[in-house]
Amino acid sequence: MIRKFIDKLLGKPAADSAAAPARIPLGKRMEVPASEHGIDPNLLDERAVRVVTTLQDAGYEAYIVGGAVRDLLVGRRPKDFDVATNATPEQVKGLFRRAFIIGRRFRIVHVIHGRGRDHEVIEVSTFRAYMDPTAAEQVEGNEKTAKNDMAGKSHVVDASGRVLRDNVWGPQVEDAARRDFTVNALYYDPRRQVVVDYHHGLKDAKAQVLRMIGDPATRYREDPVRIIRVIRFAAKLGFTIEPKTLKPLKPMAELLANVPASRLFDEMIKLLQTGHALASLAELKRHGLDRGVFPVLEAVLANAPEGSAREKFVHLALADTDRRVAEGKAVAPSFMLACMLWHDVDAKWSALRAQGEHPMPALSQAIDAVFDARIGDISGRGKLATDMREIWMMQPRFERRTGQTPYTLVEQPRFRAGFDFLRLRADSGEAAAELAEWWEDFSLGSDADREALIEAARESGRPRRSGAAGGRRSGGGSSSSASPRPRADADQRAEQDEAGADAAPHDDTAPEAGDAPTGDAPRKRRRRRRRPSGPRGPEGDTPPMAAPGHDAGD
Repeated sequence: MIRKFIDKLLGKPAADSAAAPARIPLGKRMEVPASEHGIDPNLLDERAVRVVTTLQDAGYEAYIVGGAVRDLLVGRRPKDFDVATNATPEQVKGLFRRAFIIGRRFRIVHVIHGRGRDHEVIEVSTFRAYMDPTAAEQVEGNEKTAKNDMAGKSHVVDASGRVLRDNVWGPQVEDAARRDFTVNALYYDPRRQVVVDYHHGLKDAKAQVLRMIGDPATRYREDPVRIIRVIRFAAKLGFTIEPKTLKPLKPMAELLANVPASRLFDEMIKLLQTGHALASLAELKRHGLDRGVFPVLEAVLANAPEGSAREKFVHLALADTDRRVAEGKAVAPSFMLACMLWHDVDAKWSALRAQGEHPMPALSQAIDAVFDARIGDISGRGKLATDMREIWMMQPRFERRTGQTPYTLVEQPRFRAGFDFLRLRADSGEAAAELAEWWEDFSLGSDADREALIEAARESGRPRRSGAAGGRRSGGGSSSSASPRPRADADQRAEQDEAGADAAPHDDTAPEAGDAPTGDAPRKRRRRRRRPSGPRGPEGDTPPMAAPGHDAGD
């Protein structure tokens, strides 16, 4: 104790000071006027501005913050707008009719505008105090396993220094110090049109540099997901990662093993759906993070060598995602994941059919096996499984172009997603190009056009088969062990497969009682459904076809 007192008087550092993490610099407040930052007010979201002005009118500080300001500075229209304020979550909630406090790790408020598909969420967070990691309470586990241990605590870290809970409010200067990169620690007041900058983020934004605030290693320990975020921002913005920020990136990637699988899964979806999926994959490979981070992505890349059919298919799917985002169109994670895992499903499906399983039940079993192995228990699993299953189960049904099946199929809610998937298969050479063209013509055609297309398919004899329904499969590299059967028998088997599988509930071609099931029996009778009258083109009952993409009807 005396030695420490003497050392302090002499100005000597404490013995353990080298091991202690450096305190994050608080920075100095700078207000940058519109003449310098050049943000275009027309790129602002009026609902976000309304949230800011409501808080300011109530006497609180409020700013648009983070990534939205960063994107505005480089002339991009932000996808999401976040707001930061000195009002507590309870005070924010009290100012808005539709506002909800969420989160355990960080308590924030979601202010909801609009309803249904047009609704928008403005996320409002309270300025948080900077807390020295050495002063936090330490527990074991993660966000899930440490729930009971964190009860009643406001600032908690785990053994590696990762922040598990941080709900201590503070001034704006400390809130800025808490943020990860300098370009994300910017605050914009839409009323005064000034940018508040504490860490020279405006300068870094103009120089297109990603720089961590404080000691990078310490900040990665606080939240290992920052390792993924810096990759995503570099790919999305085309920014360079500053050397000190880059140096600990790969060595500290092992910390991601302690992050809950559901959170990593969400980060993977963000990485691949921000409109720069291909650039993100290239960035991951460049820094050696394409292995051991995302199990799903790793499985896909490991089984898709360069130049393979699978690699071509996945590349086309990700490029299509990037195109749709650039065009301002919706993208669905279920579609992207269906593309990434399709060849796993296809291989399992082929194996089950080789063992004697009927096609449709075999496909259903293959889907269950792959989904459980690759996706596992994550948040939102149920909806993902439903959407992906419908896309996959639709593929063999595209092979049937006679009778009532085409009319039934185009009326399904996921038809457009299923067709887009078929189109990608055709573009990669896995499915017949004329099959995709036939369905596009049918979906857009008039009643007479559809009748003619069905008649042409009927007269052509057995439809030309592609990778999804027996025969030789150009994409899977396997072939059916069964010899060719007469047309009537093939249709009969296909109808039995669909009727016997719960996975295809929308088909109205179930066999009637008394029909002979196999062999050379006469062709089964089907109850023909009357087609609806009136036009069935873009203005009719069938929704217009979109260009190949991800609109899953959500």
